[in-house]
Order: sequence, then C-alpha cells, then structure tokens
Amino acid sequence: MRAELSVIVPTLDAAETLPGALEALMEGVGDGLIRELIVSDGGSRDATARIARDVGARVVTGPASRGGQLRRGAAVAEGAWMLVLHADTVLPAGWPAVVRAQMATGRPGYFGLGFDARGVAPRLVAGWANLRSCLFALPYGDQGLLLSRVDHDAAGGFAEIPLMEDVAMARALGRRLQRMPGRVTTSAARYARDGWLRRGARNLWALLRYLGGADPEALARRY
Repeated sequence: MRAELSVIVPTLDAAETLPGALEALMEGVGDGLIRELIVSDGGSRDATARIARDVGARVVTGPASRGGQLRRGAAVAEGAWMLVLHADTVLPAGWPAVVRAQMATGRPGYFGLGFDARGVAPRLVAGWANLRSCLFALPYGDQGLLLSRVDHDAAGGFAEIPLMEDVAMARALGRRLQRMPGRVTTSAARYARDGWLRRGARNLWALLRYLGGADPEALARRY
C-alpha cells in the first residue's frame, strides 16, 4: 500500500529551525507513512529551499502569506491525508504510530503544545494553548494539524489570509477535531524576544479580534 500522508511545511527564512523539524519527520519516512514532503516557501532569502531539496522535499514558491502558502501546498499534495507543520515545530518520538491511529478514526487531529524552554512562563503559555484547544477546538498551526483530503476540501481549503488561517480551518473542522497523544516542541524564540506575557497577550487579543470579525490583513499588519 502506498503511503497516504503528505506533509506540508510553510516556510519563510526558516533555515535555522527547519533542520530540526525535518529530522523528526524522517521517522515517518522510515516508517513508510510519508508519501511526500512539500515545503511551501514564501520567498526565503536564506538556505531554506536548499535544505528542503537536500532531503527530497518538493518546494513550491509564491508570495509570503501563510494561508496562501498552505493553499498552494495542499493544491499539489497527492496524499489522502495531510499533516501541516510549522518549520520551527518538532514532532514527538513515535509520532507515526499516533498519526496512523488517528487516520484510522477518520477524524482530524492535533498534538499538544510544548516549548523548547523551561520555566513557569513556557508552562503557563503552553497550558493555556492546550486548554484553549480542548475547550474550544481551536488548536494553532504550531501544534501540527492532521486532516484528510475529504475534510480539507469540504472546508473549502485553507483561507488565503496572512494570519489566522489555522483558526479558520479549525473552526471549519469544529468538534470533529481530536487531540492526539503526545506533544510537539515548538521554538520559544519569538516569546523570548518579545516577552512571554506580552507575546501571549498579543496572540490572545489577535484571536479575539479575529473571532469578532476583524480583517485578517489588518491584524497581520499590526501583528
């Protein structure tokens, strides 16, 4: 049986973090789960594209807009299932078995969130993200999103917007979304740079404004 999973990674100047994400994905290659790896690049000026091609990934390019990048990646994906993963997110050991089990249910899924940093602030931010995901079925893209081609197409695909494309898809999938066992490890660099409280508050405010009907383009400019 041919592998069913297409992995789609949106990138923009991700040469520093992409190797870690790719290394974890190799477990799925060895397991025979991954059919193809698609890197949808938004115009990187660093070595992102070369790193991707070196591991056999298909690189598609276009304007920098995560929603648009995911839409382009999904357009060329051939798998019956897709796993959307950010370039600074590392899947947990043993993830292929978890994904296979979720695919067998026919329902979309996501992982819990963790950061590559220690301390109270990282635990609190990750804890809120996991609580939000559970209570409201609103995981973000940095948690990894697994969905079938059928669900993707029924939802109209990823919205071609620069921000909140993950929330838009999660809302379309609704309560069918299930948390899968395990946690991804996501880079804490942006939080360390901006401040954990400030970054967390800004993320929450952007989410509330989007849910209240704010224009994603305007949100992206302020974000």
